Amino acid sequence: MSLPSFFGRCAAIVAMAGACLPAARAELPMVELGAGMYRIEAELAHTDQARQIGLMNRTAMPLQHGMVFAFAQDARHCMWMKNTLIPLSVAFMDREGRILNIAEMKPQTEDSHCAAAPARFALEMNAGWFAARGIGAGTVIRGVDRLPAGR
Repeated sequence: MSLPSFFGRCAAIVAMAGACLPAARAELPMVELGAGMYRIEAELAHTDQARQIGLMNRTAMPLQHGMVFAFAQDARHCMWMKNTLIPLSVAFMDREGRILNIAEMKPQTEDSHCAAAPARFALEMNAGWFAARGIGAGTVIRGVDRLPAGR
């Protein structure tokens, strides 16, 4: 096989692999949430598979976007950043959407970041998003009452 032919085949394989990546990550439903005067567009991770994948392998996330994790039961849920490339803040919330605690998470680590008390939801946003807006423990995130129960 000639060198140009080899490189042509390699380029075709790389292009096909890249085209398959978006298909590997299933499209998640989008939900609208609110915190104070801020609107949040969040992907909903309410199945085991969606929660396990989370925001892994993404290189960026728009400013007002996030991912909300809905769990089937109240528990001291924990998050980690394995294969997650962007720094995130996670707010753990009770069933009414009241923030219990917020943790700052560094990319590509396996440190556990856990809810301070039994939580039903977790909302991941870009690192520092909550602090920059003065949002902390006790703040209620609007819209969680419209989320389906986790499965």
